[in-house]
Amino acid sequence: MPPWPGTPYPLGATYDGVGTNFALFSEVAEYVELCLVDEEGKEERVRLPEVDGFVHHGYLLGVGPGQRYGYRVHGPYEPGKGLRCNPNKLLIDPYAKAISGDLDWDESLFGYPFGAPDDRNDQDSAGHVPHSLVVSPFFDWADDRPPRTPYNESVIYEAHVKGLTMNHPAVPPRLRGTYAGLAHPAVVEHLKQLGVTAIELMPVHQFITDHGLAEKGLRNYWGYNTIGFFAPHEGYAALPEQAGQVQEFKGMVRALHEADIEVILDVVYNHTAEGNHLGPTLSMRGIDNQAYYRLVEDEQQYYMDYTGTGNSLNVRNPHTLQLIMDSLRYWITEMHVDGFRFDLAATLAREFYDVDRLSTFFDLVQQDPTVSKVKLIAEPWDVGPGGYQVGNFPPLWTEWNGKFRDTVRDFWRGESATLGEFASRITGSSDLYQDDGRRPFASINFVTAHDGFTLQDLVSYNDKHNEANGEDGRDGADDNRSWNCGVEGETEEPEVLALRERQRRNFLATLLLSQGVPMLLHGDEMGRTQQGNNNAYCQDNELSWVDWRLVDEHPDLIDFVGRLAEFRRRHPVFRRRRYFQGKPIRKSDEVADIAWFTPSGEEMKEQNWDDGFGKSVVVFLNGQGIPDLDPRGMPVRDDSFLMAFNAHYEDIETTVPDGEYGAEWAIMIDTAKGEIVEEPGEPDVAAGGKVTLAARSLMVLQRVEREAE
Repeated sequence: MPPWPGTPYPLGATYDGVGTNFALFSEVAEYVELCLVDEEGKEERVRLPEVDGFVHHGYLLGVGPGQRYGYRVHGPYEPGKGLRCNPNKLLIDPYAKAISGDLDWDESLFGYPFGAPDDRNDQDSAGHVPHSLVVSPFFDWADDRPPRTPYNESVIYEAHVKGLTMNHPAVPPRLRGTYAGLAHPAVVEHLKQLGVTAIELMPVHQFITDHGLAEKGLRNYWGYNTIGFFAPHEGYAALPEQAGQVQEFKGMVRALHEADIEVILDVVYNHTAEGNHLGPTLSMRGIDNQAYYRLVEDEQQYYMDYTGTGNSLNVRNPHTLQLIMDSLRYWITEMHVDGFRFDLAATLAREFYDVDRLSTFFDLVQQDPTVSKVKLIAEPWDVGPGGYQVGNFPPLWTEWNGKFRDTVRDFWRGESATLGEFASRITGSSDLYQDDGRRPFASINFVTAHDGFTLQDLVSYNDKHNEANGEDGRDGADDNRSWNCGVEGETEEPEVLALRERQRRNFLATLLLSQGVPMLLHGDEMGRTQQGNNNAYCQDNELSWVDWRLVDEHPDLIDFVGRLAEFRRRHPVFRRRRYFQGKPIRKSDEVADIAWFTPSGEEMKEQNWDDGFGKSVVVFLNGQGIPDLDPRGMPVRDDSFLMAFNAHYEDIETTVPDGEYGAEWAIMIDTAKGEIVEEPGEPDVAAGGKVTLAARSLMVLQRVEREAE
């Protein structure tokens, strides 16, 4: 049956229960052939009959979910002018909601080097390239509702779908490494035990392994090599048949929402897997190269590269912007996700050359009634000139705070002249965000993330050990700001092991008790190691997967993290919605909302902050001075606390401030002993008294309020 005209929107393949509408944008195409692919890889080609506003479209009655398809785009092929249409290439639909199959890196198929020259006589076989899939939009969401956890109450857990679940003993083998495995009650229970309110998933958009890794027998594990902005990665589906990855992903989201856990996606809109001019033609390059990619102005066969991956998306083009915005809306409305973390987000702000804080992309997000309502997290840098933009994103956005990571690492490894900046970082980094009208929760605080050392390796290695990556140690960051506590790598020395345990607790306590939003890295709560590899992007194996046997080896650390998160949840003074002012908030308050002291109990002076050798400080947090209202509109009240930090290698006798700040104090948290007390008992020290703050430790004391007799 010949195709009906159909409609130009929505773009992509849209099944309505009777047939499917196909729509593809290309301003340069002369005409477009839709290729329906059967199970044996044979094609049936149908020319799309209509073009409206550069959208080629047609409707096919009887075509439904599970149908494999692709496009062959007929048009000019002049790479020097940025034109790369090639009907010999079977192309993935940029709007495909599911993609099946991997790229066959066969030299006889692509020629050498791959894609350059892009031989128009070298026709792809449908069996050697990924296929787009028609999907069913129907799913029983039951009474699913987004948790909508406020930022200041959030605890984020960065995780990898496969890495988190591949070795979990309670997850059935057929579900390990999948969306269904992540939704397993045993995994959800672990997240709840840790106090996690949101899981931030490393890329789940369809991605491929590039040729360089394939040649080495390695795979792209992290997934920052996207080829489909609407499609859940097929490799993470237990039952991918008939586009089952879509249904399985939705089931995972529904299960996590039932546990009040939000789902945040790490998304890669800055580049695609097609790479530079030597890369394969898989999708956008062959559809409309000039529209989708930033090209070098005078040499349009080459690509601008702000990402270090070969290309950068052309966010100056309205159709490319539409693609990104349509993708974001799709994941919110159809897949029910709760937010996004934007990889190398500074690239999206490059309308011309420099990063533009008020670029069109951010304007579109700001006014969009759907996208503007979810959590938006920027990785505020890219590899281009001027790409480090921590603190410079618009007010709607939060940011991965790389300065928090670096400063906290420096402080706890004993670096000099870090005290002043450390104080700023643990109180919400007002120097970065307050002048934009943003709140402390604009700072997504982290000490470790997927890119770099795990927490265990941060306290176990001075240098990276990336030999397994096959790049002779050239890859991965050299500035790790780590400290091995005296021995490089694994050891059985009790003193070193004890110090490493304490340092892990120091980092975790600092992270969870700082103002801002804490983000944990999966497995850090149980001492996961990558054996010193700080760039495990290609290690899809035991090196990167979470070893769940560690649960039995480190139950105390897991319990410590969970109790820290619960302590933070109970006490809003550690998760304020507004910045400290350093003065009384109300006339009736006797003391300021925050005050800083030396270990001798004296208030910090300017020269104390400038002391390059200072490694210890005490901070008073006034629970009565919180300028916030609860959901009922009532003033927020909390207890008052002292936080005492000692990054020195020796114990320090610390004097508690005078009675103006509190008469008696009880020790609630002591990282030297690994203890957390839920409720204060009898006071441990009175005003003006002394407590021993152990070497390299953090102590939290709560003011004891006695009822008048």
